[in-house]
Amino acid sequence: MLFANRIRELRESKQMLQRHISAALDIDNAMYCKIERGDRRAKREQIPVIADILQAETEELLILWLADQVSEVIENDKRISDMVMETVKKRILI
Repeated sequence: MLFANRIRELRESKQMLQRHISAALDIDNAMYCKIERGDRRAKREQIPVIADILQAETEELLILWLADQVSEVIENDKRISDMVMETVKKRILI
């Protein structure tokens, strides 16, 4: 929940209400609340909008968003997670 925690932290530091962000994303407030709690994943195309509203770096939020996805996929295979990450790293560098 790196992404969720970070956007909540940014929003609170700017004293913004969740409804301001949900309106900018054109989603209902309940949906945004779920994103911020980590109960639902934001769509990739929503990340630049969220970054803009919160005056954050899009790349930072994208990294956290992707890290959450990777963690979710490999968390049940802790024994081999390091090897999986190393394999992905090698593949990307090729």
